[in-house]
Amino acid sequence: MIILTNKLLWAVASALIIISGIYFSLKFKFIQLNIKKILTSTFKRDKNSKGLSPLSTLMLTLAGKIGVGSIAGVALAIYIGGPGTIFWMWVMALISASNTFAETYIGIIYKEKDEANIYKGGPSYYIKNGLNKKNLAIFCAILIIICYLVGFIPIQANTITKSINEIISINPIIIGIILCSISALIIFGGIEKISNASNKIVPTMTLLYLLVAGIIVIKNITMIPNILLTILKDAFNFKPFFTGFMSTLIIGIQRGIFANESGLGTGSIASSTTSDNNPLKTGYVQMLGIYITTLLICTSTALIIMTSNYSLINFTDINGIEITQYAFTYHLGNIGNIIIFISILFFAFSTILTGYYYIESNLKFFKSKISHKQLNIVKIITIIFLFIGCIISSEQLWDIVDCLVAMLAIINIYALVKLRHKIKL
Repeated sequence: MIILTNKLLWAVASALIIISGIYFSLKFKFIQLNIKKILTSTFKRDKNSKGLSPLSTLMLTLAGKIGVGSIAGVALAIYIGGPGTIFWMWVMALISASNTFAETYIGIIYKEKDEANIYKGGPSYYIKNGLNKKNLAIFCAILIIICYLVGFIPIQANTITKSINEIISINPIIIGIILCSISALIIFGGIEKISNASNKIVPTMTLLYLLVAGIIVIKNITMIPNILLTILKDAFNFKPFFTGFMSTLIIGIQRGIFANESGLGTGSIASSTTSDNNPLKTGYVQMLGIYITTLLICTSTALIIMTSNYSLINFTDINGIEITQYAFTYHLGNIGNIIIFISILFFAFSTILTGYYYIESNLKFFKSKISHKQLNIVKIITIIFLFIGCIISSEQLWDIVDCLVAMLAIINIYALVKLRHKIKL
């Protein structure tokens, strides 16, 4: 039943994401291709700005994006949908970057301040303040909380557990206890600790991952032209149409959206925390996150996998990380196993921290001032679901995540299209 629901939801979500992405691309005159403006907006901060800098908000959103989706999700896409899924991930990154710009812009317009004078925002806020649809806004806020609590956060924990057990067999319960203890130390420290952790973890691990990927690609440079040709051929395999082309297309969109979260509106939650009230500038910054996640991290993962003999290996209850870990070991031996484990540990861990922040932000949608006692209860519940992620089936988790992401995309794209006239370039 859940598989059929997934297919129906993603058929609708895929159509909406593609159509809205093309519409906004044309409306904004392909603003996502203005690389110069994107870079200058990211690294230039206004002198009077007191909140998180544009670069800090980018790191916070990247912490939410560069996680399981960029490493395990890409591997799963290739394993299930074939190499052609990577092409559609690239296409969707370019098209849906305009959706990211739109949701960031609108998020800045309709963000609010909480009792502590800190900005908060996201889809639930612009649905309430922009569309004046309070019930839909409430449903959206609840959906985001559920999405991260029972989907995004547990799948990170599940991937860390699988990754560790590819190296050494350890009881998942023990892994869960250790992971939950470390996460609790930072989560109980608040948004500043989460932001500071993200600022340190994300750029360091991104550069390390890209460096290792570059080395592997250079070592196998003669294989790259054939791999790129395979990706293109598989992407346009129209025969059979529904089990070939359409399956590859939808899986590519699924994994691409899960990796970069474009069109979900979640990136606007983090970008709304900046005190910079320039929606145009903030929109440019957030588009850079889409390119870093998909065109750099996801592509690197795909090339590492496709230069190995991954297709000869069979997996059960697959998470996706097993394939990537196998590919790293294939290329670099035992050191590759250690590198991918460290990468997934920090990427997934940063996503866990950002995911909790998104939960807290949407709880404040219902009650601007939440007591320390109430927040502590939420933090404890988050830690419990994090632990559950370590011991639950990977396939069940991916099914849950896919359903939730599709629902969130449908609601968010609807809101963006309805509020499109509020965006002024």
